[in-house]
Amino acid sequence: MATGETGFKDITYDLVSVQYHALKAGHDYGQYVRDADNAGKKEIAQFFRDVMAQDSERAEQCHRFISELAAADDAGPAAR
Repeated sequence: MATGETGFKDITYDLVSVQYHALKAGHDYGQYVRDADNAGKKEIAQFFRDVMAQDSERAEQCHRFISELAAADDAGPAAR
């Protein structure tokens, strides 16, 4: 959502939100992988693994950005 939609201007809050959702989804995808594997759908299981890896990378990138912002003066109120 854009800043105007949430009412927040805090970039750190936004990054934490994206990170949370990426990690939560990654947790859920583990079950999806097991379901596809159990059904013998290897291609679909691999798709879920790929999506899980993308969310993991997204969460890691958020973590790096949050760390950078925490060291900066323009991080917003959530980083203070």
